[in-house]
Amino acid sequence: METGDICELRMESIAAGGDALARVEGKPVFIEKGAPDETAVCRITENRKTWARAELMEIKIPSPLRTREKCAFCGNCAKGINCGGCNLQHLNYNAQLEAKTAILTDSFLKIAAINPPQPEVFPSPPWEYRNRMQFHCFREKGKTSKFGLMGPGGRIAAISDCPVAVPQIREVLKGSRILPLPPDKDRFTVFAKDGVFLSEGETQRGKIALLDREILLDAGVFFQSNCFMLEKLVLELKKTAESADRNLPAADLYCGIGTFAVFLKDLFPKIILAEENKTSVSLARENLKGTNACYYALRDIEWADAFLNTKPAREKFGFITADPPRAGLAAGLAAVLAQNGPPVIAYVSCDAASLSRDSKILVNGGYELKELKLFDFYPQTAHIESLAVFEK
Repeated sequence: METGDICELRMESIAAGGDALARVEGKPVFIEKGAPDETAVCRITENRKTWARAELMEIKIPSPLRTREKCAFCGNCAKGINCGGCNLQHLNYNAQLEAKTAILTDSFLKIAAINPPQPEVFPSPPWEYRNRMQFHCFREKGKTSKFGLMGPGGRIAAISDCPVAVPQIREVLKGSRILPLPPDKDRFTVFAKDGVFLSEGETQRGKIALLDREILLDAGVFFQSNCFMLEKLVLELKKTAESADRNLPAADLYCGIGTFAVFLKDLFPKIILAEENKTSVSLARENLKGTNACYYALRDIEWADAFLNTKPAREKFGFITADPPRAGLAAGLAAVLAQNGPPVIAYVSCDAASLSRDSKILVNGGYELKELKLFDFYPQTAHIESLAVFEK
């Protein structure tokens, strides 16, 4: 098999990242926009020692899981506009959930050698779910500035609709609502929910309702992009926290603007919030005003020494939740949690591989993976959000 070769492939499953997996003499071949149980003519575009990549040229036997893509800007579309998103839109929604469940389970088996509990799956509305989006500006001399989504190859796709965005954002894309572009930014973020519309460079801060609480957020600071699923996650997280030792303090690591802590604060006598982004910490202070809380605006590699590791500073916790970025817990933090962590840890993850890696450290340190839950924050894409609950 060489780069440029054309071959007929039978696809087996969806791999991490969203490509379909086929094999040539045992060698994995990844095909963008392929589907399980599908036979297609493909061209090899990249050939490495242990794997290869191919492009789909002609479908010979379509997969029963394949469905018609709803978005005109998804994949190789008319006019050459490709936003680069929604790489699972060609699969029906149940098939997407099944694929993500398998990827999450396989990650634990392959990376951590852990046979996890069967994940409980929490589906989302498959369309018009996304409350938060990042746009990129492109400006031409003498012309009106435009914006779009960053597509493949660093090209900005000037899309005129996005069916996964909430209606308020779709109105902006369709041009029925004017969105002034920030003059000093090449990219900017918007957020919309229940009549609230926030945009960097315009009205940037505002309060939204989440379940029975009100939260102050800033369009320029990270916040979850699917509020429907965020509410489901919060309820499950709260249920887990209620089973912990509530006579001891709790900690919210990678706390962001304090979203989880807002719902946990009434369960524990004290709560520790740790977050590197200082703007996020200032918003967390506003959101938890009047709460017995301590804030650590430090890098995650410093948290262990600040309140977990050294005996003079060490807090004794009844419960810890951690919601790290895609890279997972900072180097050494998982080991410190394994040694000095509380009876219950709730790990919110946006990457199955880093979650599996960190889970292995926790399990080797004496924890048991009791529950695994998959929250489909991003339908039509291969992104996986999950909640893993560990008990000593």
